[in-house]
Amino acid sequence: MEWLTVLPPLIAILVVLWKKEVILALLLSIVSAEFLLILKADGSNLLLTPINTIERVVSTIGDGGNARILIFSLLVGALLAFMRDSGGVAAFVNKLISSGIAKTKRRAAGITMFTGIVVFIESNLSVLTAGIMARGLFDKFKMSRARLAYIIDSTSAPVCILILLNGWGAYILALLSTYELDQNPLVMLWSTLPYNVYAWLTLVVVAYTIFADKTHGPMKEAEQKLERIDSHVKLAEPSKARYMILPLGVMIVGMIGFMLWTGNGDLTKGSGSRSVLYATFLACIVGYALIVFSKQTNHQGAFKLGFSGMSELLPLVTIVMLSIGLGASLKVLGTGVFVAGLVGDFLPIFLIVPMLFIAGGIISFTTGTSWGTFAILIPIGMPLIQTLGLPPELVLAAILGGGIFGDHCSPISDTTAVSSLAAGCDLLNHVKTQLPYALTVGAVTVLAYIVLSLVLI
Repeated sequence: MEWLTVLPPLIAILVVLWKKEVILALLLSIVSAEFLLILKADGSNLLLTPINTIERVVSTIGDGGNARILIFSLLVGALLAFMRDSGGVAAFVNKLISSGIAKTKRRAAGITMFTGIVVFIESNLSVLTAGIMARGLFDKFKMSRARLAYIIDSTSAPVCILILLNGWGAYILALLSTYELDQNPLVMLWSTLPYNVYAWLTLVVVAYTIFADKTHGPMKEAEQKLERIDSHVKLAEPSKARYMILPLGVMIVGMIGFMLWTGNGDLTKGSGSRSVLYATFLACIVGYALIVFSKQTNHQGAFKLGFSGMSELLPLVTIVMLSIGLGASLKVLGTGVFVAGLVGDFLPIFLIVPMLFIAGGIISFTTGTSWGTFAILIPIGMPLIQTLGLPPELVLAAILGGGIFGDHCSPISDTTAVSSLAAGCDLLNHVKTQLPYALTVGAVTVLAYIVLSLVLI
């Protein structure tokens, strides 16, 4: 019977690879887990499987920490909408460009990367902002649109996964919140920074191509052809940079302040779910007040804008909810304990972390979603930490890095598509020119995780 406990995560992975649909995969996985739990008990009430599935999800939402994370995830959507549609993001980037920094080829590419770093609040927003703003600069200095697509694509996701004061951080924190870990989930999340090898190396390689002014492989050919597509993509009209800076500043300072408050002065003992919720709520109030008092819109318009932003994140909030439910079901079923024993018997312990990175890359490549990859692998990786005593920050960093690695290589990734659209570059040309860089960094990352595992485990 024990071997059946691996069926739910296997079903999730197979459905994702087959249908490219994460929500369906997670739902079927929870249903199969609840079916097995009834079968394990006495098997007399198998018809109650759908009811038990619903109750499992409801019970996870009923937990205060999970409910706060789900509400926070929705509020992030409203905050992004306030900063983006008020013209604050566009105004901030305009200030950077109009300062006269972009006077040379290297500076033009450098400011493009810098823009992608500054707009770390959401990966697609980062890509769109940097790509649209830099098109004219790249044309002026005779740099290819494929190179622009590579720079913005390979800057956005790594920066979002490293800075984490955004929807990415909220999402991962939600996935971690159901596990009884020695560390505070927020502290554990921040502890992944030194070990997220793929993200750091990707940014280093992007910086190298900019400041050494070197391109290799298909990218070198693209630089000679200078092909471009005049796609019509627009951002909100620039207004005032403070419409982005003030809400973002309130969220960052508020998060630290509330961590100290909920931890009685000790940052590491603060409540991550409470702190991010309170800080984001305050930031939303500031964003709302700025656009209403500046008379960009009225009270009703601001609320409509906020709810529109929330609706954009509803699919991701659903994934978070189902992933938490799956983690709870697998915990009762004992999947983690069985997988940990299996891995310990057949796989050298120093290869577990590299294999998680590779698995993340494969799932993300075939599905085109790094967030869906996190939802599938974190419920598998966290029990390995608890059972085998693996360093939690190393395991989590490998899962996060693997998701981004596959996403960078995948032609069906939304970030890949948005990058080519924002840069005015053919999608397949963008994939072809970026792939050698991503594969090289991915191979080095696997070796790095083998060495880190040998040293730390």
